[in-house]
Amino acid sequence: MKTLYLRISITIIVVMLASSVTSFLLANVYYQYSLKPYNDQKITHMAEDIVDFYEENPEVRLDQYLNHVGDLGYQIYLVDASGKGVAYGGAFRDQTLSDKVIEQVLTGNVYHGIRELDSKFYITGFFDNALENSIGMPMVIGDEPHALFLRPNIEQQFGELRVFFAKILVMTLILSVLFALISTVYVVKPIRKLTEATKRIARGQYRIQLNVRRKDELGQLASHFTQMAKGLEQLEAMRQEFVSNVSHEIQSPLASIQGFAETLRTGKLPPEQQEHYLAIIAEESRRMSQLSKQLLTLASLDKEEEVIEKSKFDLAEQIKQVVFMTEWSWREKDIVIEMELPSTLIYADKKLLHQVWVNLITNSIKFTGEGGTIAVSLHPQENGLQVKVWDTGIGISEEDLPNIFHRFYKGDKARNREGGSSGLGLAIVHKIVELHDGHIDVKSKLGEGTTFTIWLPRL
Repeated sequence: MKTLYLRISITIIVVMLASSVTSFLLANVYYQYSLKPYNDQKITHMAEDIVDFYEENPEVRLDQYLNHVGDLGYQIYLVDASGKGVAYGGAFRDQTLSDKVIEQVLTGNVYHGIRELDSKFYITGFFDNALENSIGMPMVIGDEPHALFLRPNIEQQFGELRVFFAKILVMTLILSVLFALISTVYVVKPIRKLTEATKRIARGQYRIQLNVRRKDELGQLASHFTQMAKGLEQLEAMRQEFVSNVSHEIQSPLASIQGFAETLRTGKLPPEQQEHYLAIIAEESRRMSQLSKQLLTLASLDKEEEVIEKSKFDLAEQIKQVVFMTEWSWREKDIVIEMELPSTLIYADKKLLHQVWVNLITNSIKFTGEGGTIAVSLHPQENGLQVKVWDTGIGISEEDLPNIFHRFYKGDKARNREGGSSGLGLAIVHKIVELHDGHIDVKSKLGEGTTFTIWLPRL
């Protein structure tokens, strides 16, 4: 299996080699179409100057003169009319030259071998040490036509520099590969940490802190991964708490039912006490039934879009029906009900919103004392509508407010048994409102009452 480190290293090295080859090819193209004509022109001027100087100063000894020019870094080949040639300066690797070219120069024409010579692939003509790769200039010596062929002596002019540049190139390649391998370690290291972190998460270890001090994409990935791990840890804690709460909620009524049933089996209780115990068993059974229904409701709500069945209906009429349905409960406690419910059409899930009003209004009735007040109002707005359920009940403490929509949370722990609350009612309300793209807010003070404000879109 190829590791990411190996893949990145190979990729970098391949890119370096490809870049080097491409650069070399482009350099050859640049030489062929730009530098080659320039070099041809420059060496042609040099050959003209050499010939002009000798022809203007015929008293100069030709051999000494051409040897001095050769010592300055040039290769010279002088051919007389009979075709005999003499070399000065450095030797040519290939001294082959066609008679046609020699005859052309002897007759007074300039030979542009540097410009016209076809260089082989991958070899720049400037470094081709052949007599054909030179400038041929006609020259008159003692009234006899001669042909002077000239080219730079690359070995002499760039000998040491060529070795120096070759060493630099080799060192550059070696160091580039070495630094590429080292830099790849730096790139891959945080990914290895992420891989190890995923293995820990797979084993159920969610407390992970990745100390990746980077501002690039890998740093952002590490930061998001850490946040994801924290989210998973919270989700796991919530799952365990949920299982624990469900177990507790089921175990409590089961224990009561079992205990009272065992007591009734003795047959030694008076009829009044038997009736009392049977009533407790019936109440605990009802609580278990209600709990199971609420758990099923939450499970179906978690499927989100699958449970939404929207239709158009009058929201005010629905809320009034809930108020009238609970009339016996609020009349028994002599609670005053105030309603401000103008007719308002809404496109929503009628069954789910009915559950919202039932939960909120029954909660208000449950925690509002005798002679208290409950107010329900509906206010149409530009893009939606606002429903308020307000009461003068016992209120909610400031520390409990942020948690009241959590599943199984019970702020009124002293009364949770008496009220028969499972701690799921407000969680269901919150979920239903969210599914309708709305939001719910709550304000409350202990001893003064509570106000729930729900905003819902109309369409």
